[in-house]
Amino acid sequence: MPKVTLIPGDGIGPEISQAVQQIFSAAQAPIEWEICFAGQAGISQSGDPLPEATVRSIQQNRLALKGPLTTQIGKGYRSINVTLRQSFDLYCNLRPVKSLKGIKSRYQDIDLVIFRENTEDLYAGVEHKVGDEAAESIKIITKKASLRIAKAAFRYAASQGRKKVTAVHKANIMKCSDGLFLDCAREIAAQYPHLTYEEVIVDNMCMQLVMYPEKYDVLLAPNLYGDIISDLCAGLAGGLGVVPGANVGENCAIFEAVHGTAPDIAGKNIANPVAMLLSGLMLLEHIGENAIASRIRSATEAVLMEGQVLTPDLGGKSTTTEMANAIISKL
Repeated sequence: MPKVTLIPGDGIGPEISQAVQQIFSAAQAPIEWEICFAGQAGISQSGDPLPEATVRSIQQNRLALKGPLTTQIGKGYRSINVTLRQSFDLYCNLRPVKSLKGIKSRYQDIDLVIFRENTEDLYAGVEHKVGDEAAESIKIITKKASLRIAKAAFRYAASQGRKKVTAVHKANIMKCSDGLFLDCAREIAAQYPHLTYEEVIVDNMCMQLVMYPEKYDVLLAPNLYGDIISDLCAGLAGGLGVVPGANVGENCAIFEAVHGTAPDIAGKNIANPVAMLLSGLMLLEHIGENAIASRIRSATEAVLMEGQVLTPDLGGKSTTTEMANAIISKL
């Protein structure tokens, strides 16, 4: 039975993590959880936002499921999410965005997959102040990182029967950095002649996704643009509360709910567990437990379609616990 590091997270994290554990247990998912802490919970437990015990656990297990973590804005410790991705070389941020029946949205039949390079770009954290009047951040794009995320996107598209890969860029302005990213994408695209390949400038990409999301399939992007369009696409399908995420490397994978900690509702037992649950299903599929993942997904979709037991953000009045129990009853 694989052991998985579970980082409940901050804010609503412990509540939705508990819901996922209960659902997995009811479905008899072959997972042994190892509970660890990070973020504000890490500071409370050991005085460190990323305790050494948590790092060791991920190193040993090579699988983790993570709730939302507090990221301080403009001050404080560095983003733990970014630190984990770089520490374990989790170069591929994978975001499938798919419409769920029962979730209210202006769009129907959204089915996009985003491949975001996860280790460099402006997120490399190379920045400094220039006196008191200016600051500089350095954008880093390398051939190695660009090639491997492009390979991951095209390999996925080919294996999953997808038809098109769209590279997102701003090479009209950043000719060196984004130009290198496009060169790498073109090199890999040439190896997949049966797939349609196109390039779209990031600002136009945002407009096109809002107007014609059905035109797109697999999106390939550097770190910053991938971060932005991931949330935009999540909005097309109903919001971050219903979209899973994964950070995958050669030797390790961390699956995560990509929404925030929602401190205003923490402890009230009304948080939506769907995003973290779907992230957990990606974990199950990653380790080959597709049948159990499919059962849980079907049960979740049944609850959403019936619309009787939904948390407030989904238009209902139910608690996190009630929604988890409703999913369990459908198993």
